[in-house]
Amino acid sequence: MWTSRRRFLQSAGAGFGSLALTDLLVADGGPAPHHPARVDSVIFLFMYGGPSQVDTFDPKPALNEWAGKPIPAYRKEDSFFTNETKPTAFPSPYSFQQYGQSGMWISEKYPHLSKHADKLCVIRGMHADSNNHGPALTQMNSGFILQGHPSMGSWLNYGLGTATRNLPGYVVLLDKRGAPVNGNLNWSNGFMPAAYQGVPFRPTGVPIVNLANPDGVSDSQQRARLEMIREFNEDYARADPAESALEARIASYELAARMQTNAPEVTDLSSEPAFIKQAYGLEQDTTADFGRNCLLARRLVERGVRMVQLYSGGNRGPEEAWDAHKKLVENHDRQCAQTDQPIAALLQDLEQRGLLDRTLVVWGGEFGRMPTQQGSAGRDHNPFGFTMWLAGGGVRPGITYGETDEFGYRAVKDKVHVHDLHATILHLLGIDHEQLTFRHKSRNFRLTDVYGEVVKEIIS
Repeated sequence: MWTSRRRFLQSAGAGFGSLALTDLLVADGGPAPHHPARVDSVIFLFMYGGPSQVDTFDPKPALNEWAGKPIPAYRKEDSFFTNETKPTAFPSPYSFQQYGQSGMWISEKYPHLSKHADKLCVIRGMHADSNNHGPALTQMNSGFILQGHPSMGSWLNYGLGTATRNLPGYVVLLDKRGAPVNGNLNWSNGFMPAAYQGVPFRPTGVPIVNLANPDGVSDSQQRARLEMIREFNEDYARADPAESALEARIASYELAARMQTNAPEVTDLSSEPAFIKQAYGLEQDTTADFGRNCLLARRLVERGVRMVQLYSGGNRGPEEAWDAHKKLVENHDRQCAQTDQPIAALLQDLEQRGLLDRTLVVWGGEFGRMPTQQGSAGRDHNPFGFTMWLAGGGVRPGITYGETDEFGYRAVKDKVHVHDLHATILHLLGIDHEQLTFRHKSRNFRLTDVYGEVVKEIIS
């Protein structure tokens, strides 16, 4: 019976089936782009927890003038944790300096990245819709506050397909301190087929689970098993051509088999020369973990992976992410030190290999932080005005776009909503965000919902 065959497949293929990596639409390359693409891949450097814009890329001298005084821009309903009726201005403890021919202002906490100031397109007028980590992460990753929608990487896989047959089109590189809040939902396929979800690589141990052969099973035996499963699937597909899920399962088994050879190679950094490992900081405890992920991101896009998302920060508490509700200096000293050198090395490495022109690098968190003080020298969440930056193909290098008010509280000029950011990223990949839709429950859904405008001013 067909039901018995299904039960057999569920049992025999549990290891590979759980990957749910691709389907035939992805393998076939997806539909053609709507217009010529400026880039082929995206590397999203996600600073989980919310880095402070006024301590990194958006200096605000006015905070020194207002130090210890309530700022007029503050509204109590904007706060997430702050209980004070009128929290006071908290000047940045860091100094800023202008770098490069562009004269870009960058905090002292980025001595390595500042050398690449002329590569950066800094967006100071970002804003989002939630001051809570969970919904804010969901919106930055999927375009919606509510969970259950496809993530941006899933939309890219759906819209463009993958450029590699041997690796997933969408890979997530986690911090060893744990996954961010919402876990797998951050790289979920939502209501799309599971084939489009992101594939997380573990930060320690074996990067991809369920990929090695079971104990006692040789390569030839495994190939024979997969061939038998493929034949069963094809027999059933001929009997019921309308069931496209079988095609997806066949493709996922085939990709998993190819990954047994290719994934270990791409995650093995031993072939990288010593000077590259040194540049990424792999020999230093502070930078080794994030540096390894940055180097792995380069190797993945080099091999055709469409989107790689790296997380800095875990979910074991504010002290292990960018969530500086207290002790801002201790928090941002640590987080900047872990990420500065690896990010600078990534930009340099991509450029030297001729990859930067075809790769879009995105830096930012789910929101920023308040310019006022919370608790013991910390800052509360701030989705009303924060900073992100882009680098790589298609964006104007060495510019700052948008402004927050004199305190760094709210975006006030050339504001860029998360929907606008998503529309712009899709545009650079050759996708019209209004035309890329997926039918679900009698409605055509988009990554940008019914909003979003391409920020043409930052496109080169």
